[in-house]
Amino acid sequence: RAMKVLLLTVLGALFFAYYWDDNFDPASLQGARVLLTGASAGVGEELAYHYARLGSHLVLTASAPHPLPRQVVGNCRKLGAPKVFYVAADMASPEAPKHVVQFALDQLGGLDYLVLNHIGGALTDMRSRSAQATNWLLQVNFLSYVQLTSLALPSLTDSKGSLVVVSSLLGRVPTSFSTPYSASKFALDGFFRSLRRELEVQDVNVAITMCVLGLQDRAFAAERVRGVTRAKEAPKPKAALAVIRGGATRSSGVFY
Repeated sequence: RAMKVLLLTVLGALFFAYYWDDNFDPASLQGARVLLTGASAGVGEELAYHYARLGSHLVLTASAPHPLPRQVVGNCRKLGAPKVFYVAADMASPEAPKHVVQFALDQLGGLDYLVLNHIGGALTDMRSRSAQATNWLLQVNFLSYVQLTSLALPSLTDSKGSLVVVSSLLGRVPTSFSTPYSASKFALDGFFRSLRRELEVQDVNVAITMCVLGLQDRAFAAERVRGVTRAKEAPKPKAALAVIRGGATRSSGVFY
């Protein structure tokens, strides 16, 4: 038993040594031009606040006009962001990504970071979900990510920037009662890992950081796992900082 514990400890240390780059320089984000999606609540809101404290220029998106995103923008300004812009975007619409990226380019003059964090859909079993609802979820959770990436890639190539993709453990581990949602997250993992290889072969200096988050301390997640697991939710601010550190150090992956 002692040997097993030692082995797990060593493997854990090697895991974090591989996926966690400790050479994080907060000053590197001062003046960085960041497009952050899904910034109205949860981890996305905390990402916005961290970037603001670090002095980044921000374009934030949320799914629809609402007082909450306006409050987030105001808070970011108070925290020190030199520029903060907000654009409402329903990522279920195939036209939304083009509008969002063009807005960001117009306001910031280019991009150094594209941080994809928006999310749609609930955890349900396949039999209770219609094909139309599944298509909607795939558009929001996968296809819009692809569209945003394609549209932002020329600017990120010019700036030698970074793509930061916030995903889920459900995109790595098959789980019951989450089939459509899990499929959208598995699709993200396959697409961006393949894109990373493609960019490397083409000698394009754009980093891709895949961030795999577990259970976060938001009501949606806590409600869905109540009675299923005793695992405690991770604090949103710490998870958000892990995402930012991973992107800033151009790590290939972050697990939190």
